Amino acid sequence: MNIAREYHTASILENGKVLVTGGYTGSSYLRNAELYNPTTGNRTITRNMSNGRQEHTASILGNGKILVTGGYDGSSYLRSAELYDPTTNNWTITGKMSVARTEHTASVLENGKVLVIGGWNDSSYFNSAELYNPTTGNWTITKNMINARKGHTASILGNGKVLVTGGQGSSGYLKSAELYDPTTSNWTATGNMNVKRQYHTASVLGNGKVLVTGGYVGTYLSSAELYDPTTGNWTGIENMSNARQGHTASVLDNGKVLVTGGWNTSYYLNCAELYDPITSS
Repeated sequence: MNIAREYHTASILENGKVLVTGGYTGSSYLRNAELYNPTTGNRTITRNMSNGRQEHTASILGNGKILVTGGYDGSSYLRSAELYDPTTNNWTITGKMSVARTEHTASVLENGKVLVIGGWNDSSYFNSAELYNPTTGNWTITKNMINARKGHTASILGNGKVLVTGGQGSSGYLKSAELYDPTTSNWTATGNMNVKRQYHTASVLGNGKVLVTGGYVGTYLSSAELYDPTTGNWTGIENMSNARQGHTASVLDNGKVLVTGGWNTSYYLNCAELYDPITSS
């Protein structure tokens, strides 16, 4: 990248380029955005966001635009949201969320709306949820989660429901999981994970199961487990080679999951490992 950063986002655009937005340099909160071209390997600066922000979200909408929400700018937690248009490289302000939040999640539903849930603002953990309508640019409140949480994951299952796992709430780290049904706006509890965790990853596999890896619960985790949507149960599997939080997990075309980077105790990780769903190793 042109600027070193953490707590940023990276989104693969329809044209194949990768849009990197915001983040923190260790001294400043970035408005900067840049594009990576995988064909040439070049990185180019594009136009700045309206707000500097870290720990925000970036969601690819059905119209190809990128919706950025919330985060922290060094002095305030943000309600603001903005849209990036890859055809013009312009940013435009869109409707504000009802709650300023960071460490939340944003999920693009099958109906095209974006579900934002949870997070915090340094004084409160949120169980609130709201929906963004790309057609109108407006937000509407939907029903609250069962548990307030930040640093959680949200995964869209094959049946269209959203699985939320783990995180941290006012009572500490969480192993609870719950499901959001977009057709009813209801939340229902599902099976608890075997291990409490936040800053973990959750990946929907080709077989419909969800792989959760790593995270933090006062110590850094190498454990991994699988959620089965047909039973609502979790099964522990072989540990990763390295304990890590704040890493990424990507489902590859061959069905394997590539886990990269993260943080462990006192250093950043540059190692990567592969999970094979066929052998569960």
